[in-house]
Amino acid sequence: MTIKRPRNPRTIYKRLSLSALGTVIALTACQSQTSESTKQTLDAEPHIQASTPVEAGRYIVILGGCNDCHTDGYMATEGQVPEEDWLTGSSLGWRGPWGTTYPPNLRLRVQEMEEDVFVEMLHTRTALPPMPWMNVNQMSEQDARALYRYIKSLGPRGEHKPAAVAPEDEPTTPYFLLVPQNIEPPQDE
Repeated sequence: MTIKRPRNPRTIYKRLSLSALGTVIALTACQSQTSESTKQTLDAEPHIQASTPVEAGRYIVILGGCNDCHTDGYMATEGQVPEEDWLTGSSLGWRGPWGTTYPPNLRLRVQEMEEDVFVEMLHTRTALPPMPWMNVNQMSEQDARALYRYIKSLGPRGEHKPAAVAPEDEPTTPYFLLVPQNIEPPQDE
């Protein structure tokens, strides 16, 4: 991975790797531990249990690594961003063969969407990388609703972030360059 314009590329790369690991762990390990009688009354899908759906959504945001991309400065400060500033998007782009994408301001996005539309999007979207849609599509409906309710509870804040940039156009913002290096072609056997 080549990184353009960061302060400390080694630290940012390490944090990105840890973020990706955290996302994988969160999305594969978030199953509720309940008694057999309770399981019969809950949805068949695994989901987060918390005192409220908003608290479950907050937990998903933290363990899912949502802030790593959708909150400016979160990785660089090792998470030392006040919760009131979470999920306001970032103008730090992610560039690859698809072009350059930007993490949107989720707090504004949920204000523009009904809960059912948001849940449907989480289950069906296959938009531009590096968002791990293939993993997010697996989220239980209950967790998707909890995520929506948490983001909605934060209220609107900030501005919309830049639109995606086509592959042939150079972005005007800082960005990470995500292009595989030193890949050898497959060998015929």
